[in-house]
Amino acid sequence: MSITCGIDWAEAHHDVAVSDEHGRILARRRIATGLDCYSELLALLAEHSDDPTAVPVAIETDKNLLVTALQHSGFDVYAINPRAVARYRERHGQTGKKSDPGDAAVLAGVLRTDRHVHRPLPPITDGALGIKQPPASTRKRSAHCTRQSASNSSEHAITHVR
Repeated sequence: MSITCGIDWAEAHHDVAVSDEHGRILARRRIATGLDCYSELLALLAEHSDDPTAVPVAIETDKNLLVTALQHSGFDVYAINPRAVARYRERHGQTGKKSDPGDAAVLAGVLRTDRHVHRPLPPITDGALGIKQPPASTRKRSAHCTRQSASNSSEHAITHVR
């Protein structure tokens, strides 16, 4: 059985829906954000798949700790634009009213019906993690350059008053 997962993320929680190849919702769950959300999601997917990492996941962002953990673990993660999700939502109801659990189901459905028109995020390698998070020395240098540039701009503005 082929399943897909949709996640509607928020600051305080994530709503998750797991759908089968016929569009039936097999599971809905609200998981907390933070360190435990990844293990909660894995447990939920393991209930419905022998290989949870083979389950494609759709979410409305590509900048999230959960997304990074999923990518690093080998999941195919699809970041679906929120506007596109709103259009897909309209296909399922007249009102198009937003609901977090409903959007999770819509996201799972997007992968079921239209995965071929979306691209998964590239996998995160150890090298890519280094690029995403530069070393502390680079961050300090960047902050120094920003302060220096601001200082130079202030001096220029003071000396070139009309």
